[in-house]
Amino acid sequence: MSERRAYLHKGVGETVGVVTLDGRPERLFVSWPTDDPLDAEGVRGVARIKSVEKTFASAFVALPGGRDVILPIRPDMPKLVEGGLVEIEIKTASRRDKAAVARFVGEGAGEPRVLAAAPSVEERLRQVVKAGSPTTGQPALLAVEEAESDALATVFGLPGGGDIAVEETRALTAVDVDLGGRDATDSKRAARQANMAALSVAARVLRLKGLGGIVVFDLVGRGHDGQALTTAARNAFAPDNPGVGIGAISKFGTLEMIVPRRAPPILDRLLTSTGAPNPRHAARRLARALEREGRADPGGRLEARCAPAVAEAFMAELDAGVAERLGRRFAVSPQSDWPADRLEVRVP
Repeated sequence: MSERRAYLHKGVGETVGVVTLDGRPERLFVSWPTDDPLDAEGVRGVARIKSVEKTFASAFVALPGGRDVILPIRPDMPKLVEGGLVEIEIKTASRRDKAAVARFVGEGAGEPRVLAAAPSVEERLRQVVKAGSPTTGQPALLAVEEAESDALATVFGLPGGGDIAVEETRALTAVDVDLGGRDATDSKRAARQANMAALSVAARVLRLKGLGGIVVFDLVGRGHDGQALTTAARNAFAPDNPGVGIGAISKFGTLEMIVPRRAPPILDRLLTSTGAPNPRHAARRLARALEREGRADPGGRLEARCAPAVAEAFMAELDAGVAERLGRRFAVSPQSDWPADRLEVRVP
């Protein structure tokens, strides 16, 4: 039976939760103080209808003080009128190039207002791992850093050999299955085992990365057992329900799925829109390193070296918090020729 464990790290300028599945990172929940509290899954409230777009069967609505949110129109909903009120719940937070999506709860009454805030990171952990309290302290920080490393990876090994590559495009997420070094003396059996393992590993990785929408598996081998693979996919993606849809295996050996989006891709936190390391995330890694070295050398002076953009983000968001924990015994030195992912904390 699979085992899930929860970890909670409360650092300077961040609260991060990790869920592991059989020891491997499965989910990564991140909250920064600068986040928009209305742009998160689970926010519920009475919103004003700003416009109705019949061509796209959608309306744009907004909570007081919030950004525009897309509300899909269903046939069983009452007629929406511009300027009217609806009660909504945010189903999917916004992404870099997409507005948030809400679900219709009911007709609105009174004034536009927020009825329920988004669950905290700790509450989200408890929704997934219902037994026991999350592990905190150094084990939690190690779990966070392992999860971030996994989220940045593209290739993931499979039990018994072989691997998958998970790559997001604008239209869909592609999962390529490769036999690799798997014993192929019985090629059909090896392909079946690799494809079965790929579904399980990919389900975990997609939840970790926060990816959804159309997912296409490029399966290995030929003559697939469609029923067995569909059952395996249904079991592997069961935690993502409701909303998972599984298509038939095509004559080209691909399996197409639809997986609901629950949160923005975690890479939106870790990377910039160009794919470079995000200086704001790197600044939080720098704060972690300062705390780590500060505990190892109580009272000692510390120098943090990093790229100018990372230093700027650190000073704007984290400097006061680190000073409160360590005292004013550190200095941050920008290095003009360093990339954003190069960090160093040393004794000057």
